Amino acid sequence: MQTIKKQGVLLANLGTPQAPTPTEVKRFLSEFLHDQRVVDLSPWKWYPILHCFILPRRSPRVAKLYESIWMDEGSPLMVYSLRQREKLKNLTGLPVEVGMTYGQPSLSAGLEKLQQQGVEEVIVLPLYPQYSSSTTAAVFDGLAKALKTIPTIPEIKFIRDYYNHPLYIQALANSVRDSWNTKGKGDLLVCSYHGIPKRYADNGDIYPQHCTETTRLLAQELGLDEDKVLMTYQSQFGKEEWLQPYTDKTMESLPEKGIKKIDILCPAFSVDCLETLEEIAGENKELFLEAGGEVFNYIPCLNADDAHIEMMKALVYDPR
Repeated sequence: MQTIKKQGVLLANLGTPQAPTPTEVKRFLSEFLHDQRVVDLSPWKWYPILHCFILPRRSPRVAKLYESIWMDEGSPLMVYSLRQREKLKNLTGLPVEVGMTYGQPSLSAGLEKLQQQGVEEVIVLPLYPQYSSSTTAAVFDGLAKALKTIPTIPEIKFIRDYYNHPLYIQALANSVRDSWNTKGKGDLLVCSYHGIPKRYADNGDIYPQHCTETTRLLAQELGLDEDKVLMTYQSQFGKEEWLQPYTDKTMESLPEKGIKKIDILCPAFSVDCLETLEEIAGENKELFLEAGGEVFNYIPCLNADDAHIEMMKALVYDPR
């Protein structure tokens, strides 16, 4: 008779500073920007630039941005991730832990907590709907590194992506409909995805194809014509070309085309964080309104919404 292994879930996300201070932000950014999945330049060239210029200059500025969105319970990314953990745990009855690729709690700490609860089979769910080598693959790398220190490794099931999962698309569509019902419908629905250098896509990263398909399926679910949905990319870093169109440039150009009221969401983000709350709902809203826009309606991430947790449950019980 086959023994049924005890299962547990590791929810993996990027991570966040422990506090909105220059010291903690510098520590976090240093770990993040040392990962060659994120910046694939030669360390001999990149590390001097990183340590002499980027970290000293960027950390204080980014700390102020984090301070502007910090919640009473902590960083929004961590607060919502922990809420996801609790709701998924209650819904499935399985042990569920959170592990971050950078910062704390680490992937290693998450695995250790699951093993302490007797888990023998870990279902790893990176909370990146669309696969990218800079995010999902970085989780896999971190997981492999963490497993090196474990005497008896658990069985691993790794969920690579869910960009086209019907329950994910439905959850996104429901969030848009809820917004329309309470705030009205804009002239255009903008889907802003986190960008990656164009070079990554040219070298085989399938991220842009996943983003395109998510946008197409969402528009289909909402019954929107092609000209009523726009896909953009945000958060470009450095001087090289990233995936386009850029969200910020788009916000500056839409009003002159007669589009004065927009709804905008960030389908690549599982939880609200600096890139959604400050960059989109703050900075890009300003750009749009200053360019002559009238209504900028940011639609929050799915966070710990019940439909989102139901989708996670479906992935856990039937990893694709």
